[in-house]
Amino acid sequence: MSGSLRFPPHKAPGSGAQALIGYDIDLTAPDGSARVILDVEARHMNRVETLHGGIHAMMLDAAAGFAASRQLADGGPQIVPVVTLSLTTSFVQSAQLGKVVATGRVMGGGYKIVHAEAEIHDAEGRLCSKATGVFKRAAK
Repeated sequence: MSGSLRFPPHKAPGSGAQALIGYDIDLTAPDGSARVILDVEARHMNRVETLHGGIHAMMLDAAAGFAASRQLADGGPQIVPVVTLSLTTSFVQSAQLGKVVATGRVMGGGYKIVHAEAEIHDAEGRLCSKATGVFKRAAK
C-alpha cells in the first residue's frame, strides 16, 4: 500500500444509520483518507450530556471503513463495499455540543482484508476517541 498513491474523489453511499444520526461523509482527500463529520446536538448526547459512546463508535467505524473501501478501489472511481470484522475503540475525552470529525486512514492489508484506524477530534482539535479496525471486502 503506497502512501504516494493518489485517490480520486469518491461518492459515499448513504445508509439508514447515517440518516438517523445525521453525519456527513467526505471522501475527497487525495491521500485516500475518509472523514465523517457531525454537528453534535442535544439528541446525540448521553445522560451525562456528552456525545454518546455508540455514536463515537459508529463514526469511527464509518471513517475507517470508508478509508478501507477507497483503498480497495485501487485508484478506481467506485469504492468497494466492506464489512467490519473487528473494531477496537478507546475513549480519550468527552465531546460536547459542536462539530466533531472522525478521520480514517488505512494502515495496511491486501486484496480482501484491510487494517485501518480512525480518530475523532473536536472543533478545538482535541482527540476525543480513536479506533483500530479490520475490514473485509464484502461478498459480491
